[in-house]
Amino acid sequence: MKFYNRTKELAYLKNISDDAKVSSRMTVIVGRRRIGKTKLIKEAYKRSIYLFVSRKNEALLCEEFITIIQNELDIKIFGEFKKFKDLFEYLMVLSKTTSFTLVIDEFQEFLQINHTIYSDMQNIWDSYKDDSKMNLILSGSIYSLMKKIFEDKKEPLFGRANHKIHLKPFTVQTLEEILEEHHPSYSNDDLLSFYILTGGVAKYVELFVDNKAFTFEKQLDLIFDENSLFIDEGKNLLIEEFGKEYTTYFSILSLISSSKTSRSEIESILGKNVGGYLDRLENEYTIIKKVKPIFAKEGSRTLKYEIIDNFFHFWFRFIYKNRSAIEIENYEYIKSLVKRDYNTYSGRFLEKYFIEKLKASGEYSAIGTYWEKGNQNEIDIVAINEDEKKMLIAEVKRNPEKIDMTLLEEKAQKLIQKHSKYKVGFKGYSIENIRI
Repeated sequence: MKFYNRTKELAYLKNISDDAKVSSRMTVIVGRRRIGKTKLIKEAYKRSIYLFVSRKNEALLCEEFITIIQNELDIKIFGEFKKFKDLFEYLMVLSKTTSFTLVIDEFQEFLQINHTIYSDMQNIWDSYKDDSKMNLILSGSIYSLMKKIFEDKKEPLFGRANHKIHLKPFTVQTLEEILEEHHPSYSNDDLLSFYILTGGVAKYVELFVDNKAFTFEKQLDLIFDENSLFIDEGKNLLIEEFGKEYTTYFSILSLISSSKTSRSEIESILGKNVGGYLDRLENEYTIIKKVKPIFAKEGSRTLKYEIIDNFFHFWFRFIYKNRSAIEIENYEYIKSLVKRDYNTYSGRFLEKYFIEKLKASGEYSAIGTYWEKGNQNEIDIVAINEDEKKMLIAEVKRNPEKIDMTLLEEKAQKLIQKHSKYKVGFKGYSIENIRI
């Protein structure tokens, strides 16, 4: 699959590279695995020293790195380097006379190899950065560890990075562009399932495109196959993040994916206090987020939790929840469950889809959802333009015949009364409007 989107990131990385020709720059790139960090880096820098940190003996890793450096820079390195700090210092000195890009991928893995590397790098960087011309790119997939390395005041590399890029999934506009190019006859339902099941994650999009999985049926066949990457994906990507307490985290995420979205609901089912777990899932791992009614006051306890990543939501809802069927490879059974629940399940993502569309329009200063105490008078989308005092109130249903504008206006009465200075417009969105 060709390289899509990332125009802003590519331009940003080019500017950083230009600045590094004057004095060294350190850039941190984070994002969940499969999001396309490595592909972005290689697209931005056609020539670079690309070092991948795998878990092996430090001396063996240095030996591997030396071969790559010699080939890329067309130089001969004499002597032995058994410590990465010595190799890094050699490169910093070299960059005084030769400007180049050094990429260290899966940078957080040094924690498992030799955690003193970070303090060594800090000392070397501080000593040479002003007089050298290195474009240093540090990329990592375990978000909590990368955040700790660069944002914890107690860590040696805190405050050293000049730039940070948090790579996000493809936008809905990019997903439309990809389908338009590879499957121009796609339906609105095809687009919605493509959005739900890939979540805009570059690797999943690539797998769907390579396997021509452009319809809901073909997408399910690709996911629920004995050789599928997707079956163990949530486990493979998150167990390392969560460590030994992963079962509690998985249980919480499974409940949230099954619409148990309040802390009280989760605690009543698990029979334990989950405040700390929810806080870490939100702030350390950035896998969930709090959702409050729009206009809710700071500190309001009226809130729900939502899994940010579309694919993780699907994985916990249908794959992790049905582990017994997965164990005996009864994929047809799980596919039947997905098909049975899909209309209801996809409805919540249709709301999310339209919210993303409205955000991309640039017309609004705030966009969210609304509900009153006891989950009364729920409204799917409320978008406001504070400057122009405009408010859009919208109902989202898969089936346009189920949109009741009169009921929507009734549910919005308290909201309108509290914001009487706003010019209010009402809108109904359905699967038929998905390409607006």
